[in-house]
This record gives sequence, C-alpha cells and structure tokens, in this order.
Amino acid sequence: MTTSQLGSVSRTPSTPAVPAISLDGVTKTFGSVEAVRGLDLEIHQGEVVAFLGPNGAGKTTSIDMVLGLSRPTSGEVRVLGLEPREAIARGLVSAVMQSGGLVKDLTVRETVAYTASLFADTRPVDDVLADAGITELAGRKVGACSGGEQQRLRFAMALLPDPALLLLDEPTTGMDVEGRRRFWSTIRADARQGRTIMFATHYLEEADQYADRIVLVRHGQVVADGTGAEIKSLASGRTVRATVTSAGDHADALSRIAGVEGVEVRGDVVVVHTRDSDAVARHLLTTTDAHDLEITAQGLEEAFISLTGEDHAA
Repeated sequence: MTTSQLGSVSRTPSTPAVPAISLDGVTKTFGSVEAVRGLDLEIHQGEVVAFLGPNGAGKTTSIDMVLGLSRPTSGEVRVLGLEPREAIARGLVSAVMQSGGLVKDLTVRETVAYTASLFADTRPVDDVLADAGITELAGRKVGACSGGEQQRLRFAMALLPDPALLLLDEPTTGMDVEGRRRFWSTIRADARQGRTIMFATHYLEEADQYADRIVLVRHGQVVADGTGAEIKSLASGRTVRATVTSAGDHADALSRIAGVEGVEVRGDVVVVHTRDSDAVARHLLTTTDAHDLEITAQGLEEAFISLTGEDHAA
C-alpha cells in the first residue's frame, strides 16, 4: 500500500486517539446460553492483534458484534468511534472469513472486479491482486484454485475498499509456507501504514510471531492480554526434554516427582512438564542414562492450554 492510499485508510472522522475497536462491558446471550460475559477490550489503530481461544470461547460471537452482524445484549461496541454498522457502511471495515462467498465459474480477476463494482470507491483491481500475491492467478477459474489461493483471493477482495480495520478468521488456512510468509509480510506493511488487523487463528506460532498483542478469551471473558512474551510468562513451569534408553520405562517414576504436571514419551525422548525442573533434571541425570537434556520455558501453546483450559479459574 503506497503513501497516497493512506487517505482512504484514515477516512474515519475520528482522531488517532479513538480506538479501532472498543468493547465495554459487552454481554451476549442466546436464551440460557451466555456466549459473552462482560467483555472489555480496546484495540488501538495500527495494532495487529491475535484473538485466541478454544472452541466455544465467544470469539465468533464477539467478532459478529464488531461486524454489526449482531447486537450485544448489554454493553457497548464501537468501531473507530462509530456504531459497527455505520463503520461498515462507510467502507472502513473488511473481513476475510474462512470459507464461502466465491463463485467457482468466474476467474480470479472477474471475481475481484465484480466485488469492486459493489463499492462506490475502491482501490485498483491490479493493486489488490498484487498485494494479495495472486497477480499470476488472475485468469484462472476460482474453482481451479487451491484452498490457500482462494483464501488469498478473499484477502484481495477485502482490500478493495482500503479498510481502516481488517478482521481475519483463520486467514492462512490452506496456504503453503511461501504463501503464508508473503501474506504476513503484507499484513505487517499495512499495519505500519496505519491499518488495524485483528485475527483469529489456530496456528499459535503465527500469533506469537506476527501479532503485536495476543488476547486470550475463555467462556466469553478475556483471561490474558499482552505481548507474546507476556502471555508465555503467565504459564508456570518449564519443560525438560532428554533422550533416555527405554524412555517409557521411566515415565511412571517421573510422573511421581513433586511438581510434575505431565510426562510424554516420544520414542527414546521423554518430555516432562513441571514446576520444578531442577528435581526432574536431577532424577534423569542420576538414575537414568539421560543425555542431550534441555530445559526450556513454556511456549505459547502451553500458555494457551494453561490459561484457557477447563481447570483454569474463570
């Protein structure tokens, strides 16, 4: 995105101090089911935020309210200082969903051009094809594109109105390694120019690598909010990994060591999750033939499980 295109990204009448997304005490109920429970969240303009949680955590319901597809039971949702539907109507918000919305008999270019015809003002078709990395696919029928290529097409369509806020649901599903790398390079470049990106993904390594902030939700509430490093620091304990002959024979003894929370055996490699890594290392080095021993802090996956699992206090 060039500097000249920033005018449309900053079309909002708000000032930079106004949050891109603001949820204040938001609840959403469906009969007796409370999908969102007093959600408070503020996302600033230009941030790349990963919105993570297990199935049923309230992510989709929250995103639907940001997109104006549903209204909160209580509380307030604002998008760039506006009601969500008003922000959508002004072309300030786009979304890339995981599936749907494509006509298989049209070519990639025809699909983007048709979508552009639905807006009063859009970026040039060639520009969004280039940004999405699908210029070479312009003449291909959508039905002949792979799942990852179709996802990049949806991304190109979302870029047409040059939105100030972009919501992504599993954006890199089906993409190969090069496609993912190019996609995230474009996302980071857009963020530097002022676009706000909020995405949901099951690829935790992408959240860790590319998000400025990670927001973890469980049972309709935020349970953690911070950088990848800050989120990982909330997961207690460490992981001890070592190569041991007949590793499975030692699993029971390792599991009985105080502080051990889990033991995994992968061939001749044993992986121990523990709050007392010294005790585990001492046991392995003095009672087994362990070698290549490593002690590491918990990663984002461990933090995710720890903070969103059923045994975590709500």
